[in-house]
Amino acid sequence: MPEPKSDSLYIAGSVADAVAALADRGSDGAALAGATWAMRAPIRGDRQARSHVAISKIAELRTIEVSDKEVVIGSCVTHAELARRLEPIPELRGLAMAAGSSANPAVRQVATVGGNLCTADFAAADLVPALLCLDAAVEIETSDGSARLAIADFLMRRTSLGSASLVRRIIIPLRPMLSAHARLPLRKAGDYPVAIVSLSIETRRDGTIAAARIGVGSVEAVARRWSRLEEALIGTPRDAILAGEQAQASAGTFTGRDGIDAPSWYRVMVLPTLVRRAFELLDQ
Repeated sequence: MPEPKSDSLYIAGSVADAVAALADRGSDGAALAGATWAMRAPIRGDRQARSHVAISKIAELRTIEVSDKEVVIGSCVTHAELARRLEPIPELRGLAMAAGSSANPAVRQVATVGGNLCTADFAAADLVPALLCLDAAVEIETSDGSARLAIADFLMRRTSLGSASLVRRIIIPLRPMLSAHARLPLRKAGDYPVAIVSLSIETRRDGTIAAARIGVGSVEAVARRWSRLEEALIGTPRDAILAGEQAQASAGTFTGRDGIDAPSWYRVMVLPTLVRRAFELLDQ
């Protein structure tokens, strides 16, 4: 394998090839797929990798496999493809909504699932809260083999996994549920959302909520589950107004982040509205 140059691009032919190339480059290298975040690094003033390992040509990373028990998504699947393939699956409608509403149509054609997960400095990633509320797992490939992490663990560890780690696929268990995704951009034309709420709901025969999983993104630096609201909703009717009231009562568990798009208090303030909207979307 040739020594990396400052402008080098290595096109990997397999996962093993990509991991070996990343290991060879060390901290000077980085994986590259859709490049929607990397191409704007100079504008943000971010440190740029001296060498990139392109992984978008690896066939297994571009597949979506659906079975009765789970859905397995390759890390190079684009947002547009994800939205198209998952839209017919009722349990994963929230993730399809997240993929189909992120950024703008041009970006959705190239931005990848793996890129959305790995960009630690991007708090407003739509797919992250949607995957959190689906109990997704992330499979990592390294020179030592593969490992599977719960997505919450991956989010906390992603900056310390090392340059020779590659997200291979995302695994989502299927169970009887409904899901939805609500976001609030300040403008409509490809704006980043100031707050995101994704939810999945399982109901009992009497219509009350048996289990609730709620992911919140863009409010804090890292997306996370809203555990207090999840607990409060169990046993209650699946009602959007009641859910919004419960969200209002527990919104204080979040500490919003300040940004040029919105102040911290505003991100927290809109959460109950987004919870109501997400519940309403469950029946649409």
